[in-house]
Amino acid sequence: MTGQARNWRAALIEAYPGLFHPSAGSPALPECGEGWQDLLQRACARIRTAVAVDGGWFRATQIKEKYGTLRFYWDGNLSAEADTRVEDAIDLAEARSACTCETCGEEGRLYRKGGWLMTRCALHAEGHPVESEPRFENVQVMERIVGKGRRVLARRYNRVTDSFVDVDPQSLGIEE
Repeated sequence: MTGQARNWRAALIEAYPGLFHPSAGSPALPECGEGWQDLLQRACARIRTAVAVDGGWFRATQIKEKYGTLRFYWDGNLSAEADTRVEDAIDLAEARSACTCETCGEEGRLYRKGGWLMTRCALHAEGHPVESEPRFENVQVMERIVGKGRRVLARRYNRVTDSFVDVDPQSLGIEE
C-alpha cells in the first residue's frame, strides 16, 4: 500500500471519528482502491447525518472490495428510521462502486480476470468485460417483507445524480 493510499484512508477515519471510533483501538482501514475514496466520503457524510439526527451509535466494522464492488459492514444501535437512512447511504455507495473504477474513480464497469472480478475504467481494465443484460444494468433487486407477504423492489442506480430510480420489477421479468 502506498503512502498516499494509506493517507486517504487515515484521513477518512480522522474526518469521521464517530463512525470509526479510533479511540477504541485500531479501526479497520478501508480495504479498497483510491478510486472509491469519493464514494466513501459521501457515504460517511450521509451516515454521520443519519446518526446525528437519531442520537444512536454507529461503528464501521469493515469496508472492503468483494466481487468487484464495495462491501460496508457496521454495527450500531439506531432507530428504525436512522437504520433505513444508514442502509440507504451504504446502498448508494455500493451501487456507485459497481460503475466506478476502483483505481481512479472514473466511470467503470465490471471485468473478470481469471477468478477475479474488478470494477475498472477502460484505461485500468484487466481481463474481459462481464456482459450483463442491458435491462439489468445498475439495477438492484431486493425482497422486503411487508405485512404478511413479501414485496420485490427494484431500483436502478443513476451515477450522474447519485440516486436510485424505482423500476417496475415486472418490466424486468420478475414476478412478486
